[in-house]
Amino acid sequence: MGRIAARFARVEPRLRARRLVLGLLSDLPRKNCWTIAEWAGEAGPHGMQHLLSRAWDADAVRDDVREYVVEHLHDEAAVLVVDETGDVKRGKHTVGVQRQYTGTAGRIENSQVAVYLVYAGARGHAAVDWELYSPRSWTCAPDRCRAAGLSADTVFATKPELAQVMIERFLDAGHRVGWVTADEVYGGNPKLRTALENHGVGYVLAVACSAEVPTAAGRSRADALAQKVPKRAWQKLSAGPGAKGQRFYDWAVIDLTEAAPGRHQLLIRRNRTIGELAYYRCHSTAPASLATLVKVAGSRWRVEETFQCEKGLAGLDEHQVRRYPSWARWVTLAMLAHAFLAVVRADEHAHRPTPDDLIPLTCNEIQHLFATVAVRPNHGPAHRLSWSAWRRRHQARARAGHYRRQSRMAATWGT
Repeated sequence: MGRIAARFARVEPRLRARRLVLGLLSDLPRKNCWTIAEWAGEAGPHGMQHLLSRAWDADAVRDDVREYVVEHLHDEAAVLVVDETGDVKRGKHTVGVQRQYTGTAGRIENSQVAVYLVYAGARGHAAVDWELYSPRSWTCAPDRCRAAGLSADTVFATKPELAQVMIERFLDAGHRVGWVTADEVYGGNPKLRTALENHGVGYVLAVACSAEVPTAAGRSRADALAQKVPKRAWQKLSAGPGAKGQRFYDWAVIDLTEAAPGRHQLLIRRNRTIGELAYYRCHSTAPASLATLVKVAGSRWRVEETFQCEKGLAGLDEHQVRRYPSWARWVTLAMLAHAFLAVVRADEHAHRPTPDDLIPLTCNEIQHLFATVAVRPNHGPAHRLSWSAWRRRHQARARAGHYRRQSRMAATWGT
């Protein structure tokens, strides 16, 4: 918290931000301004809501989080992973919400989607940047954007364009990374691939089976090339450890004939059980081994682990805010809370060897220990009773307002 202290002009919001981050690291079953304010000993949720609405620069704190992660999880072989995640939302007033596909639900839902950049190295992984995806239904409605805290001149940007903004922001901050990986949404975008090549950054980006790639014999579909790979060209390699051990697949690589500088290849992954194929467009400034390409491709699973921890442990998706500034501040502090867990985990693994009869400390276990040993507050029954009365009073006002609206609507229908 000392790292971001200078971002707050007064001591009150600085201390409240600390309490909010501690609340995000707590064992509360649900984390929002109400529950965290009660947990932290405040008389009501208004202070936490004010902190999120108008107190500090989320972009600056986001940059602090990036520096914190890179400093403590630094790895010369680190990979940047890009992916989006969605939060299912009701209504239509929350910024960025519309009916759209989200992997969180596995279907089209009324949801809010954001793109994240994850720094993944041998010591650990954590998100270092975010961009909210604003659909055309929002960017074409300036009044709607203004009401939700977005600039009225906000322009539509695709998810690959948002990814490019974050990667360039990372590089402009003076950091260097050798590889970027992402799924088909990003691998199928030629502008993103070109931008990475211009920056001298290698990539292993998933593409669809129908993607056309240049070969010496002309352009060909990825799945058509896979059918021509001889049996001897496939190699069994691990994409990295998973929950059930090493994730072994069969891999093959085909050289492509792109006119752009560097080495361009098509990487093919085959499931050893069901034979399912996956495809990756690859680029490197210097020749890279198959094992290196496989390692980078396997890093993409780190983003799923990051989202799982940030949502399950730090409340990334539990915000109950509608406007963009409040959303940006909430997700930034949630990223900071998770980064703290990732850094503690990395330091524990590096400096305190794990006994043979124990598994290494996980972020889940660190959060449990931190919440139960270091930050469990005890405010007494009077505080709990006061909050009970506050909630019931608020609910009574909400119910009365709902009944009044129903009466007005009934009267209108009757006439």
